[in-house]
Amino acid sequence: MNLALEEARAAAARDEVPIGAIIVDGAGKTLARAGNRTEELADPTAHAEMEVIRQACALRGEPRLPDCSIYVTLEPCPMCATAISFARLGRLYYGAADAKGGGVEHGPRIFHQSTCHHRPELYPGIGEDQAAALLREFFQDRR
Repeated sequence: MNLALEEARAAAARDEVPIGAIIVDGAGKTLARAGNRTEELADPTAHAEMEVIRQACALRGEPRLPDCSIYVTLEPCPMCATAISFARLGRLYYGAADAKGGGVEHGPRIFHQSTCHHRPELYPGIGEDQAAALLREFFQDRR
């Protein structure tokens, strides 16, 4: 989670919402790391999770990552939760909960839908205090 937090800090330095993500393989090797790039790329899908999924799949040359884990500093939104399911990621670790925009334990709860074909193991609250503080500071500075 520390690497994901580094990516979140780097995103904040780029004036992006400070969310970071990494994907590691079954041996613990980091395959991809990224922070949000929605403003920089003018792309509403350039969330940290989407970026690392794209990178890891491209690195491996395959669309599914069942032996991998994703670490994210904030509960994934519905779009990212769906991408995590489609990529067949084995485990999802995330920091802060997102009662407003989350899609895992809040909002539509993507992995609980009957149409969801893959549900990763969930590990919420990892590095929650640090992730929440980054987000709080980022938005306080902009008000």
